[in-house]
Amino acid sequence: MSTRRRYSPRMGPSDESPETGAVLAGLPQSGNALGSPDAPVTLEYFGDLECPFCRDFTLRALPSIIQRWVRFGQLRIEYHALETATREPDVFTTQQVAALAAGKQGKAWEFIETFYRDQGEEGSGYVTEAFLHGIANSVPGLDIGEWTRDRTDPDLAAQIAADERAAESAGLSGTPSFLIGRTAGAMTTIDDQTSFDAAIESLLGT
Repeated sequence: MSTRRRYSPRMGPSDESPETGAVLAGLPQSGNALGSPDAPVTLEYFGDLECPFCRDFTLRALPSIIQRWVRFGQLRIEYHALETATREPDVFTTQQVAALAAGKQGKAWEFIETFYRDQGEEGSGYVTEAFLHGIANSVPGLDIGEWTRDRTDPDLAAQIAADERAAESAGLSGTPSFLIGRTAGAMTTIDDQTSFDAAIESLLGT
C-alpha cells in the first residue's frame, strides 16, 4: 500500500480562469509534457487529480504561466503523479493512468484540466469508471477505444510508480509540488508559486 502523504495549500489567483482549455489550444504535447521539447526550462508539476489545491493551481494560476512562458517556447511543463488526497492507492493509479493514456494521443493536459474542473468532494468515492469515461468523452478528439486500450499498458502504471519514487527522492510530500531547472539538467524545488517568473527568468539567463 502506498504511504499516505499530506497535501498542502498553495494559493493561486482568487478567480478561476474559464479559459484553460483555450490556453492549451495549439500547444505541442507529448505524454505527460506540455510545450516544446526544445524549451530551455522544464517545470515538473507533481499532483494528485483528487487534490483540491492542485485544482486551484491548475485552473487559477497555471493559465498565466502557460500563456507567458509555454506559448513562446521558453518553458515545458511535465505533470507527475504524487498520491496525497486520493485515499485508495488503486484508485489513484487508475485515475492517473487514465490521464497518461490520453497523453498517448497528445491529450493528457485536456484530460487533467477537465478532471480538475469536474473534481468531486474529497473522500466521496466519486472516481468511478463512469466518471473517468465521462471525463474522456469530454476531451475533444480523444479516441475512446484507443484510450481504453492504452489504459492497460503496464508502462503507464510503471511511470506512476517512477513518479512516486522521484518525488520521494526529491523530498516532496505535499501537492502541488514543483521542481524546476534547465531542460535535461539538475532540478531544484520551488516552494513559492509567486516566484515562478523570477525562477524562469533566472534559468533563461544562465
